[in-house]
Amino acid sequence: MTLITHPSRHPATLIAALLGAAAALGPFSARASDTSAATQLERWQVQAAAPGSVERGKALFTSKHGGDLSCASCHGTPPTSQGRHASTGKVIEALAPAFNPLRFTDTAKVDKWFARNCKDVLARECNALEKADVLAYLANLKP
Repeated sequence: MTLITHPSRHPATLIAALLGAAAALGPFSARASDTSAATQLERWQVQAAAPGSVERGKALFTSKHGGDLSCASCHGTPPTSQGRHASTGKVIEALAPAFNPLRFTDTAKVDKWFARNCKDVLARECNALEKADVLAYLANLKP
């Protein structure tokens, strides 16, 4: 008994088709990104109806606001190289986008970490202008 298969269902044909489709997609990153630091800055400036300020952002980032921590406690001053979590000691990659291009590229993570870290530092969530200020400061840091 001879098994006859359709040429397009032959394993080699399927593999070739899949490889062709993958090549057509071109190079892609294993990590999806849906945003950028510039887009996040624009989002918060629009919500705040005001431009972010490098000076205010630096002050917010480096100051303790009545508690034991500042943003710099974990991210460093300036946040251009690895930091360490103040309580766990876990390594934190550079926060400034020019030193870590993956920063601020995933909206869900950006929102999650701003909410969590602002509560740790300010004992409340940051408002849109505070987020714009911090990101203006971070985006201003260059190699």
